[in-house]
Amino acid sequence: MNSQSVAGLLGAIVASIVMVVAIAYGPIGQFGKPAKPASIQQPTPVQVQPVPGPAPRGPVIREVPN
Repeated sequence: MNSQSVAGLLGAIVASIVMVVAIAYGPIGQFGKPAKPASIQQPTPVQVQPVPGPAPRGPVIREVPN
């Protein structure tokens, strides 16, 4: 066995391991994924009036004694 055949054999082993891991962690298409549930009609939420915050105030100017 020369170095090229050893490299080819190791490359094939690594490629097969990568393919197995890719299929295990990222199935193609719908295979292995849960079925999508039927769309359920959500009741429309009641519109709530937002509570107004405090009125904006201007800058505070203080007199500093010299």
